[in-house]
Amino acid sequence: MNKDSSLKWRFGRRDFVKGLVGVVAIPSLPGHFGDGAEEVFETPFYQIALSRKAPLFRNFCVDSLGGRKVARKLLIPERWETGPAYKTTLSAQRIAYRASGQSDLTPPLWEFEFSRQALRMRSHYVSGFVQPPLVLNFNQLANHATLLGRMPVAPLAPFSTIPSNGWAASRPAAPQIMSLPCVLHLPDLGSVRITGGHAGMSLGYDALRSDFGGTAAQPYVKISFPPADAKVPMVEYTLEVVAIYPATKGITTNPLYDGFRRNFLNIFQINPRLRTLANNSSSDPCAFTVYMCAEMAARGPTLSPGLNCLDIVRWTLDRYLSGMKAYGEVGYNDAWEGTDRPAWGSPHDTLDSRPSLLIAAGTYINGANDLPWARQHWPQLLIWMRKMLATDTNGNGLIKYFFSGDAGAFTRYRTPPRPANWWDTIGFGYEDAYSNALAYRACILMSQVALKIGKTRASAEFSRHAARLKQSYAATFLNEKTGLLGGWRDAAGMLHDYCFTFVQGVAVTYDLLEPATAQSVMAALLRKIQDVGYVNFQYGLPGNLIPIRQDDYFPTLRRWGYPSKADGADTFQIYENGGATAAFTYFTLKALYKLGRREDARKILYPMLRSFALGDFQGLCRDGMSKDWKSWTGKCWGYEGFLADGYLALLAVLDDVV
Repeated sequence: MNKDSSLKWRFGRRDFVKGLVGVVAIPSLPGHFGDGAEEVFETPFYQIALSRKAPLFRNFCVDSLGGRKVARKLLIPERWETGPAYKTTLSAQRIAYRASGQSDLTPPLWEFEFSRQALRMRSHYVSGFVQPPLVLNFNQLANHATLLGRMPVAPLAPFSTIPSNGWAASRPAAPQIMSLPCVLHLPDLGSVRITGGHAGMSLGYDALRSDFGGTAAQPYVKISFPPADAKVPMVEYTLEVVAIYPATKGITTNPLYDGFRRNFLNIFQINPRLRTLANNSSSDPCAFTVYMCAEMAARGPTLSPGLNCLDIVRWTLDRYLSGMKAYGEVGYNDAWEGTDRPAWGSPHDTLDSRPSLLIAAGTYINGANDLPWARQHWPQLLIWMRKMLATDTNGNGLIKYFFSGDAGAFTRYRTPPRPANWWDTIGFGYEDAYSNALAYRACILMSQVALKIGKTRASAEFSRHAARLKQSYAATFLNEKTGLLGGWRDAAGMLHDYCFTFVQGVAVTYDLLEPATAQSVMAALLRKIQDVGYVNFQYGLPGNLIPIRQDDYFPTLRRWGYPSKADGADTFQIYENGGATAAFTYFTLKALYKLGRREDARKILYPMLRSFALGDFQGLCRDGMSKDWKSWTGKCWGYEGFLADGYLALLAVLDDVV
């Protein structure tokens, strides 16, 4: 690589004058690696710190926009417990590590070459010297790093033969490796494209929130670079800092969109133990959020030659189509496939799980024009469609949840069921407005897919069901008193309306309402937002604008918004009981842009974009609660630390800059 005058070395706290650095002989290392001296290499795009004693990363931070936002400490320090003692050779743009007994005429065991936006790492095999992998061990409390690419899975039984509760136990383990090329994504900072010097290379990949025994541990995301060995005597990795987002005019020189440019990939988080998209890399996979990733992926750019966002959606769908379970689905149990996530305890799938997977499948097929994949999986997709449509027990087109949804129904159960959808502390039940909007979208997409692959009868059937659902939708959910759509109508016929922002948005986004009704509903929503005095759009939007009554809230703790008073006011703005979040704001924004209310949308989107640029939806507040949920004054009430769903809001930028 050519010498680059924009690069600078820093040794510890001292700046080094550019030029040749001599050979430093390193004595034998102790068994426990402490806080020894380090070499810090910095450009506007990254800061990488390496130990002087061994090939160990001490820090790894990037800024994909080249703005020198690179000083954050992201790594858990690795201990040097095995392997040879090293001697280190330094020069202006290179570090090489040889074992202390190794001749300087032989290739180094590890060497690093730096340029303005890239790092190249080489490992050489030298007989007699065995070395461990090179590791990036990210502290997940500092950044919710993830790897994006393809993870191999073990062979699966045919879909129809997999037992609902025995799949995880009987399934052979798959290695936790990520094939190259892949992308290391660091939310709020940017991306690193990783490629290998020859075909078939892969990285180790793991993430965990806590130990299996329940003892708290430092959450981590660990990436391992295998060294050369006798079979492959030289391996090379190239790490290139890149900003990956859809090509969009007019945003590269406007700092308002810096968060969009760094964070477009934030919604894509792969859990390495499940090898699928999840809330974040150590959190639950949720069938009911896959459609959000698909919506984003359909507009997403190429990640690397031969790898794009829709590929990741397809591989996730392959997992579900092969029988994988997720949170929100019956059969998802504790420690599923080696995770440490809580089980789904309800006797039924959430009502939005099946529509979400079907939307994701339809979006993938249409976006990639992958008709062979559609034909291959049509039998399974048809099973999902039949299962979803079978819940329409009275023929009005609306899918239905088994739970009645009437006030106080939760208290009649010794072990209460979970509510119908993503909003799993609010008593959504029976005819759920949000899930039915997804069901309508699923019917439309699957009708299109069926027609493309020659399944004309199925296409006509799904189209008819969509028309029937749409005909019933406004009549069932529109509240003439508020001018808004209620959240759900219970089995006794009562409408439960808490001024849900996302219900109005998703209904307009997915064309459930006639144009005049859509305009009046969104106008009523904007008036209500103004009337209740919500103005801090930098926190996102509340899911509901008035308190959820106690008898419509899932019985749990105050910490999750469960009120002690009947009217729900004492916990209003805590978590899902009116808390502000980026999650689901996309639908409000999309609906406003769709209806030509550009300035109304910008009043919400622009403050959020500034928060995205600052990283204000990731991480913990001082009280230990996370930033993904806040009260209307900014007090944190989240728990994930990073909630991928919220970053769907970034898709609204593509409507803003048209």
